[in-house]
Amino acid sequence: MNIVISGGTAGIGRETVLALAANKDNRILVTGRNRSLLEDLESGAEHKNILAHNLDLEDFSGFEKPFMKFVSTHFDQVDILINNAGTLIVGEFLKIKDADARSMMETNFFGPAYLIRSLAPLLKKGSHIVNISSMGGYQGSSKYRGMAFYSSSKAALACLTECLAEEFSDLGIIVNCLALGSVDTEMLNKAFPGYKAPVSAARMGNYIADFALNAKDLYNGKVIPVAMTNP
Repeated sequence: MNIVISGGTAGIGRETVLALAANKDNRILVTGRNRSLLEDLESGAEHKNILAHNLDLEDFSGFEKPFMKFVSTHFDQVDILINNAGTLIVGEFLKIKDADARSMMETNFFGPAYLIRSLAPLLKKGSHIVNISSMGGYQGSSKYRGMAFYSSSKAALACLTECLAEEFSDLGIIVNCLALGSVDTEMLNKAFPGYKAPVSAARMGNYIADFALNAKDLYNGKVIPVAMTNP
């Protein structure tokens, strides 16, 4: 399998990469903003099947050309795309800085959307796109102060999933979304200090890897809550 995953340098993304890389037949192209962490992932791969490339989804247009050149050099097609990259800045709606609100919308929604559009020529019948959303963006879930823009950006990604499943139906490309609940990551700990999530990043990473590989015959256009708790 040729797999592209964004935001794979830490937390859930990193654990997903490691789970996928355990199979020597998978080739994983992982992106992130931290060059050092990317290099560590690539050099530490037991099967030498991790390719790392610097990519900031907040400024996708500035990275698109070198990124696509890198992808096309290594992959003639993409079997799985996991849109995992995301950012969370806590701030009450009336007080949050415009730059912070835009950063979340760019990274959590526009970036993944542009990434899908750029990789579309390499996606074939049977390819699986997995968008990683949040229970904060899941309709009817509990909502929290200071999370309005974050939750809205993740809700937009979930809606995009449903739209693209329809638009890609004639191409045979499968699109699903996982709305994650509380996972023990640095991002969650910063947003909810003192809260102990019941699910580890490794456990969730293994789940996402298995879903990306095996769920395309069971789901399409679905937004699936994956949560023990929220937060």
